[in-house]
Amino acid sequence: MSSPASTIPMLDATVELAAGTYRLGEAGAERAARLAGVRIGRWPVVNALVARFVEATGRAVSPALERKLADPLLAEHPATDVTYEDAAAFCAWAGGRLPTGDEWEAAARGADGRAWPWGEVFDPERCACVESGWGWTAPVTAHPGGASACGAEQLAGNVWEWVSDRTEDGSWRAVRGGSYLDHAWGVRAARVLAADPARATPTTGLRLVIDPGSRP
Repeated sequence: MSSPASTIPMLDATVELAAGTYRLGEAGAERAARLAGVRIGRWPVVNALVARFVEATGRAVSPALERKLADPLLAEHPATDVTYEDAAAFCAWAGGRLPTGDEWEAAARGADGRAWPWGEVFDPERCACVESGWGWTAPVTAHPGGASACGAEQLAGNVWEWVSDRTEDGSWRAVRGGSYLDHAWGVRAARVLAADPARATPTTGLRLVIDPGSRP
């Protein structure tokens, strides 16, 4: 579980989500969405990067996250116990933003609208979920075989990720991807869950998007 500095993702570790039309949504309610091209984080944001953000800004975070940031063995793990505002503030500090739900799903499903980032057949060796037997967060580089078509990793399982979408009444936000506590069905790329934006949980983290012309 060691975390040598050379394995900690850099802040600008992104992959290209190409502009195009993507097939999104659950079966029976699929739709086509035309998206502009962006850079999206290759991995979820890790504790080591959030520690830099907290040190630079003095932002107060949850006690649970403070403990994780202080543990060098968790430097490569996805940062969790973050509220929506924590996640948005980190992204702004890094020169980007949170993805929209459509951008996140397009990055996960690719142009062919696959069920999981790697394809149509579930494989517990490609993600951290109940069937994988991890039982907790995994280092973000632990499942390269689970990469999506655009090269983004950890889009299935490990931790839920905040996206910028609101619920219909505007009070809650959305999270995507499932976590280590979800089964195969729960880590499908089309699945979306409403979440209280003020609640920081040990199963929810974030991913950075960089718009064209911007850089962290």
